[in-house]
This record gives sequence, structure tokens and C-alpha cells, in this order.
Amino acid sequence: MESKTFAITSQGLVAIGTAAGIAIAAVDNFAFGGEVSPIVIVAMLFGVTAIAGGLFMWRGWIVAACIWVCLPLAHLIKHLLGLPDTLNPNTYASIIMLAAFSFLVAAIGVGVGVLVRRITGGSAMHGS
Repeated sequence: MESKTFAITSQGLVAIGTAAGIAIAAVDNFAFGGEVSPIVIVAMLFGVTAIAGGLFMWRGWIVAACIWVCLPLAHLIKHLLGLPDTLNPNTYASIIMLAAFSFLVAAIGVGVGVLVRRITGGSAMHGS
């Protein structure tokens, strides 16, 4: 039986990342009344970006960037609209620190995913 491969376009990767980012941001902001442990959000961010790195190799950074931007963007929008937020203190400095930390987690996640894929001998998908 012949195996078929398919290529996911950059737009597809953006769509995947945006959907995953919105889902993580929704859990962060709305699940259990907005009281989700930050450890859960960090674990979700790391896990999903590692999966993206493992599946798409270095093209996984597109997915990770879209996921990453959703987290600080959700808090920024809530801050600009004056809505209550779980980020404490809810300041621009806190949002910037959240953006920097979540960027680091996402970058490490993609790197770990790529590394695991290479160590386990997985074949590179269009863009290694």
C-alpha cells in the first residue's frame, strides 16, 4: 500500500496555531471562572508547541508564534477594555513580562519537539 503525504501551507499552519492559541487563551481567561493555575497554562503552551515542533519540524515556529501571541493579546485586550483580568497586577509591564515568558516557553517547546523528532529518527516534513 502506497503512503500518501500532504503539505500544509503556511496559511494552514497559521490557522492551526491561531485555533490552538485561542483555545489556550480561553482556558486561561474563562475556565473555572478564570482561576486556572498558571502551571496548567504553561504546560499547555509547552505541550502544544512541542507537538507542533515534532510534527512540522522548524515550520512549527509558525504555529508556535500564533499560539504565543494569543496569550498576551487576550490580556492586552482585556486591559484596554477595562475588563477584569486574572493577571495581577494588570499593567502593561505585567503583560510585557507575560509575553516574554510565554515566548520563551513556546520557543523551548518547538525546540524540544524538533529535537525529539530528530532523536527518534522521524522523517522531516517539508521544511526541516
